[in-house]
Amino acid sequence: MKDFNEQKRYERAKNRVEDLKKFYNNLISYIVIISFLAGINYYQNEWRSAWFLWAAFGWGIGIIFHAIKAYRVNPMFNKDWEEQKIRKYMEEEQDNNKQLWE
Repeated sequence: MKDFNEQKRYERAKNRVEDLKKFYNNLISYIVIISFLAGINYYQNEWRSAWFLWAAFGWGIGIIFHAIKAYRVNPMFNKDWEEQKIRKYMEEEQDNNKQLWE
């Protein structure tokens, strides 16, 4: 049982590291590409019409949601919440099964 729990902890940690790595790659891509678009925009019209901000804003929203997921900032749907709900539903099912047999 100890090996199983250790394996699950390892897999959760590995998944978390992968999520963080994906977030950092996304953030680096965002910085590079938005900087490139800003450079093109400046070269084209010296930011009289800052069209690159539309791309920065749209992609930025995605970056924010990705950060929330990667850093597990969302307090409603964190791991503790999941565990509590799982326990609650398991207890409800057990109570329902007891009532059927009585």
